[in-house]
Amino acid sequence: MEKQTNIIRLANGYHVWTRKVGESPIKVLLLHGGPGLTHEYLENFQDYLLPEGIELYFYDQLGSYFSDQPDEPELWTIERFCEEVEEVRVGLGLDDFYLYGHSWGGMLAIDYALKYGEYLKGLIISSTTASMESWDKHLLELRNSLPPDVIERMDVLEQLEKTDAKEYLELYWNYFGKKYICRTESMPEAVVRSEARINEQITEILLGTAAFEVNGLLRDWNRWDVLQNIDIPSLVITGRFDTMRSTEIEEMARLLPMSRSAICENGSHLTMWDEPDIYFRHLITFLKDVEDGSFLTG
Repeated sequence: MEKQTNIIRLANGYHVWTRKVGESPIKVLLLHGGPGLTHEYLENFQDYLLPEGIELYFYDQLGSYFSDQPDEPELWTIERFCEEVEEVRVGLGLDDFYLYGHSWGGMLAIDYALKYGEYLKGLIISSTTASMESWDKHLLELRNSLPPDVIERMDVLEQLEKTDAKEYLELYWNYFGKKYICRTESMPEAVVRSEARINEQITEILLGTAAFEVNGLLRDWNRWDVLQNIDIPSLVITGRFDTMRSTEIEEMARLLPMSRSAICENGSHLTMWDEPDIYFRHLITFLKDVEDGSFLTG
């Protein structure tokens, strides 16, 4: 397996880490979620996509563990991250490539496609939303579906501002996370590594500090009205049990001019780990359909 690490120097002087794996004319740049996580939880992409002749580019966004981590809160905006992706594209010499984004990375991919879509051969949006308002509403619905005694105790801990307490975290994970974040019997080791290295400053600035509400800079992010401007082959994919409403994923695909949607029936937010065979089959089929020209006719 060919691996090539490339450190990209950004215009602001900071550096970001990338790694190319494989060799193929089919090239995919991966945008991780968080915001502030690392590329590590996407490591199983190489297990499924490399054997299919697909070249991957892993990348830690600025502030994430393998890249520079400046203590400059003003850097953490989606607009700057979007420009960073373009700098990474130029630094890697990518053109006519596929962009994959998961969760926050999917939001970033949408904004990149809106501004720099001429460089993309295709777009994959996974487990994300077209607006924070939509996500907020669904999160509240999921929270309200928890057992009443769990909701009551979480309310008390939230009022006491103890959402980082062990009790609250256990309630969150046992009643919410195991169903909607990752449904595997145990958390995959790559996911554990990525979460242990999260840059919480980035997460808190962009998403906020509440467990079931976005109160950070992204709270007003909304792209529903401009999805029709992304005129490139697109795949929108999620799990039925994702924190993102599956019907909205299907609506995103309807609004994108050249798109298809895929719902993994037993998947959650980390569908690539819940149902990897099905998830990656959708990705591989999409990539190969675009490559052989059958995407719009097949």
